Amino acid sequence: MNRYGPKAQQKVEKVMHEYKEGKLRSGKSGQKVRSRKQAIAIGLSEARRAGGKVPPAPRSRKNSRS
Repeated sequence: MNRYGPKAQQKVEKVMHEYKEGKLRSGKSGQKVRSRKQAIAIGLSEARRAGGKVPPAPRSRKNSRS
């Protein structure tokens, strides 16, 4: 079974195209995205918001010590 749906693939493809052209900007700061991994993360985030089939984002751990 596929992990990502067609909508997610389209979003990531569009974002990567912007990234390669140097036109992709990050969220609030509006700085140019320089990392390929960050560009993919932005595409997946957009796909999640659009309701595409994408696994949930990994949760960050605040404090792993007990």
